[in-house]
Amino acid sequence: MTGQEIVFVPLGVVTVGAALLVVTTRQMVHAALWLVVTLGALAGCYLVLTAEFVAWVQVLIYVGAVVVLLLFGIMLTRAPIGRSADLDSGNRRLALAVAVATAALLVTVVVQGFHAAYVPLKPGGGSAEALGSGVFRTWVLPFEVLSVLLLAALIGAIVLSRSDIGAHREGDG
Repeated sequence: MTGQEIVFVPLGVVTVGAALLVVTTRQMVHAALWLVVTLGALAGCYLVLTAEFVAWVQVLIYVGAVVVLLLFGIMLTRAPIGRSADLDSGNRRLALAVAVATAALLVTVVVQGFHAAYVPLKPGGGSAEALGSGVFRTWVLPFEVLSVLLLAALIGAIVLSRSDIGAHREGDG
């Protein structure tokens, strides 16, 4: 094992463990804080893979902005801070079965697709120049489609979180 692999494996384990805690904890604020750990460990993985620009964007945008926005959303919507029984839909076994089946399918596809592939790590692959060139030459259409999808999700979240929109519509009819 190389030094990069020795550092990458524990970071991957921390990322997966913290991600599991994000979706299994019953406290919203704790889930947001575990998300910070998940995204921070993922940024560490990017650093090991010599993608420094992507790592710092991960820290600045996701850890610095998205999680803070999530915490503000929790506070402003008066979401329950402590344990909340109404967050459990009772579908844990079904959700676990779907998650395991999806993970098995993804692992199978990745292993069969890339079992013989080996890419040696070269420094500089995650520089701003290489990333910008790839995004704005090769991936510009998916990048724009993703931005429209995120905008639609934001508008949907605003509509769902505002209780006066539905009440106003019902009062007119």
